[in-house]
Amino acid sequence: MAAVVDKDTCAGCAACVDACPCGAISIEDDKANVNADECVECGACVDACPCGAISLG
Repeated sequence: MAAVVDKDTCAGCAACVDACPCGAISIEDDKANVNADECVECGACVDACPCGAISLG
Protein backbone atom coordinates (compact mmCIF):
# COMPACT_ATOMS: atom_id res chain seq x y z
CA MET A 1 0.00 0.00 0.00
CA ALA A 2 1.10 3.53 -0.70
CA ALA A 3 2.24 5.96 1.98
CA VAL A 4 -0.60 7.60 3.89
CA VAL A 5 -0.50 11.15 5.24
CA ASP A 6 -2.30 12.14 8.45
CA LYS A 7 -3.56 15.56 7.34
CA ASP A 8 -4.17 16.66 10.93
CA THR A 9 -0.52 16.05 11.85
CA CYS A 10 1.12 17.18 8.60
CA ALA A 11 2.79 20.61 8.86
CA GLY A 12 3.26 20.99 5.11
CA CYS A 13 7.02 21.39 5.48
CA ALA A 14 7.76 19.43 2.26
CA ALA A 15 10.55 17.32 3.78
CA CYS A 16 8.80 14.28 2.33
CA VAL A 17 8.66 15.86 -1.12
CA ASP A 18 12.44 16.26 -1.10
CA ALA A 19 12.95 12.73 0.26
CA CYS A 20 10.71 10.90 -2.22
CA PRO A 21 12.90 9.26 -4.89
CA CYS A 22 10.05 8.88 -7.37
CA GLY A 23 8.33 12.25 -7.07
CA ALA A 24 5.10 10.76 -5.76
CA ILE A 25 4.49 13.45 -3.13
CA SER A 26 3.34 17.01 -3.64
CA ILE A 27 2.05 19.77 -1.39
CA GLU A 28 -1.61 20.62 -1.92
CA ASP A 29 -3.55 23.02 0.31
CA ASP A 30 -0.48 23.22 2.60
CA LYS A 31 -0.48 19.45 3.25
CA ALA A 32 1.45 16.54 1.75
CA ASN A 33 -0.40 14.47 -0.82
CA VAL A 34 0.81 11.05 -2.02
CA ASN A 35 0.06 9.88 -5.55
CA ALA A 36 -0.61 6.19 -4.85
CA ASP A 37 0.03 5.23 -8.47
CA GLU A 38 3.60 6.58 -8.30
CA CYS A 39 4.49 5.54 -4.72
CA VAL A 40 6.92 2.59 -4.55
CA GLU A 41 6.48 2.11 -0.78
CA CYS A 42 10.15 2.71 0.00
CA GLY A 43 9.52 4.51 3.30
CA ALA A 44 11.85 7.43 2.61
CA CYS A 45 9.06 9.89 3.36
CA VAL A 46 8.24 8.16 6.64
CA ASP A 47 11.84 8.60 7.81
CA ALA A 48 12.02 12.20 6.56
CA CYS A 49 8.80 13.48 8.17
CA PRO A 50 9.66 15.45 11.32
CA CYS A 51 6.02 15.35 12.46
CA GLY A 52 5.50 11.60 12.11
CA ALA A 53 2.55 12.31 9.83
CA ILE A 54 3.31 9.63 7.23
CA SER A 55 2.96 5.88 7.49
CA LEU A 56 3.00 3.00 5.08
CA GLY A 57 -0.56 1.72 4.77
